[in-house]
Amino acid sequence: MKIRTPHPTLRARLTLVYGALFLLAGLTLLAVTYLLFNQQLSRSFNSRYGAPGGRPTRLAIVSPNGYMLEGADALRWMQAQEAELREAAVTSLLTQGAVALAVVALAAAALGWVVAGRMLAPLRLVTATARRIAAAPAADRGLHERIALRGPVDEVKELADTFDTMVERLDHSFDGQRRFVANASHELRTPLTLNRALVELAMHRRTASVDVKRLGESLLEINARHERLISGLLLLARADHEIGDRSPVDLADVVAHVVAQTAPEAEQARVTVQEAAFPAPAGGDAMLLERMVHNLVENGIRHNTGDGTGWVRVASRTSPAGEAEVEVSNTGPAVPPYEIPALFKPFHRLGEERMVTGRSAGLGLSIVRSVARAHGGDVTARPREGGGLVVTVTLPRAGA
Repeated sequence: MKIRTPHPTLRARLTLVYGALFLLAGLTLLAVTYLLFNQQLSRSFNSRYGAPGGRPTRLAIVSPNGYMLEGADALRWMQAQEAELREAAVTSLLTQGAVALAVVALAAAALGWVVAGRMLAPLRLVTATARRIAAAPAADRGLHERIALRGPVDEVKELADTFDTMVERLDHSFDGQRRFVANASHELRTPLTLNRALVELAMHRRTASVDVKRLGESLLEINARHERLISGLLLLARADHEIGDRSPVDLADVVAHVVAQTAPEAEQARVTVQEAAFPAPAGGDAMLLERMVHNLVENGIRHNTGDGTGWVRVASRTSPAGEAEVEVSNTGPAVPPYEIPALFKPFHRLGEERMVTGRSAGLGLSIVRSVARAHGGDVTARPREGGGLVVTVTLPRAGA
């Protein structure tokens, strides 16, 4: 496994570059100043104590200890004093220059950090917007976000505008896809209703034979499946939009209502439905939340043992974090763990349910996930030991 080593941020690298360039320029300036200063001292001493022809002038000085020095002795004493003065001046120049250079370099690095931060602020805005879009619970959520960067037209402004244009086109594309699904589903409802009416009319004729009635029952079953499919597509298209107007909903009431609704189907399938409805206040669209729980219970009833020993447990509760939860578990065939993510994809069915004449349209769990995410929540599933699934829906607490 390859371990990634941490790298400094772009702001830190720019600050280091600014500081290094300023330090290099300061060192160059200090070196040039040292050379010029040393050269000027040499010229000054030579011009003061040397004759035009390079021969020393006649000197006579009194040293600090009171001795009289003349000629070569006086010149050597003066040269020694010049060397000490030059060394002291050069040492002072280098020491004070180095201290000043260090202080100014730190100030330049701090100023470079501030300037780099201000220059990279638009890029941070682009990154934050892209992160919010990427963190949306569904691919088409958050596409209404725009950077809308203001300021002069430069490279960063062009990048932000290009990003906004790309997101806008994606948003329009997803909207067009949802409208197409909704419109197509609406348009298909009319011929299916007409087909059902014609088939029922033909079946209920007095002259209808047994074969015609048997054929009519098969056609009605296929027609009913297509109607469920279209209703599921319409509901899925609606659930893909985030819920704006939220009303208080207690999931315990939803669970009790759904269990009562599905009782006939459970009895026909010889499945026992166990209810554990505890208060779980949430907020959202009551009809969509009811459909979400109904799909979970219906899925648990249909995908069960079928031998009279199966059961479905439906529970609602409030988590320690204050979130509303609904958990539906059931007996049934074993589900491989690697198949669970695919169960939430539209039109995905397992085993015999893949057949065209299956009772399920393959949209149940897809609708559950869409409704949960439209309410700001999520859904998870795991295989139950002994067969079946445990599906848990988590929604934000009421008022969140």
